[in-house]
Amino acid sequence: DIQPFRMPNAEKLAKKGLYFEKLIDLCVNSPNALLVGVDHVASKQMQDIRIELRGHAIVLMGKNTMIRKALDIGHERHPMAGMDKLRAATNGNMGFIFATNCTLDHIREVLSKYIKTQAAKVGQVAVVDWFIPSGPTGMDPSQTNFFQALNIGTKIVKGQIELVSDFQILKIGEKVSASGAVLLAKLGIKPFEYQMQVQQVYQDATVFSAAVLDISDAVLIQKFIAGVANMAAFSREVGIPTEAGLPHAFGNAFRNVAALVADIDFTFKEVEEVKKFLADPSAYAASNPVAAAPAAGGRGAAPAAAKAAAVEEEEEEDVDFDLFG
Repeated sequence: DIQPFRMPNAEKLAKKGLYFEKLIDLCVNSPNALLVGVDHVASKQMQDIRIELRGHAIVLMGKNTMIRKALDIGHERHPMAGMDKLRAATNGNMGFIFATNCTLDHIREVLSKYIKTQAAKVGQVAVVDWFIPSGPTGMDPSQTNFFQALNIGTKIVKGQIELVSDFQILKIGEKVSASGAVLLAKLGIKPFEYQMQVQQVYQDATVFSAAVLDISDAVLIQKFIAGVANMAAFSREVGIPTEAGLPHAFGNAFRNVAALVADIDFTFKEVEEVKKFLADPSAYAASNPVAAAPAAGGRGAAPAAAKAAAVEEEEEEDVDFDLFG
């Protein structure tokens, strides 16, 4: 039979309106949130999380149709708040946790405290790979039929069943069999753990993967330094001065100045050490065992000196006395 269409009463409309306004207000005034999946999360877990986050963050759940409607309205009012991106990310059994007086990392720490273990149920899709380890099971020989149903190799040792080798009873993505569920229950194994899963982040009017939150400061610093090095190399190559390339430009300029004043009667503090080395290289070689080793060998001294002279002559030809070359 076709059910007649019923208009929602005033109370339901008022509740929807309040929900819409609350979600829009949080997106505009507290645009720092985690999108969390709540599959298999128990009501007690949800309650405990709400209590611990009270005063620090707001947990907001709702039907996807209501969430999308609220975000549509909000996007029309505040087109720069990124609620259209948030609407596109709304799917499945999920909700929001808006940080009002804490960091997103603090919220994730709270969520990690509330994990519920659960027994495997027949027909349930496994979310983990699970192996029953070899060795004693604690079950008496009268219960070998449970193992035989799953073709698990066993033996009887000291009046109890032992597994000959490890056996994988659950595979990710596969449904739990009736025999597997019964056996896991008899072994007292609860293989599944459920908690609020952080899926995405809403921040600065955009939505991105929660994996970004796991990037450490060391990784960011390393990537930044690599970027600065690339910028310096690029600017030097094209001849456009940049802040990243200035240290290299000054270094090259100093080498040119040092070459210019090496053979004239003029000096300054920064070039004094260079002129000392040019005046008596043997003094520096004596203080460096690696450099002095060929000289001590006798036969390798003359070729090494000739090679050094050739390199020095070649370098002199390359110097163009450009302070910023």
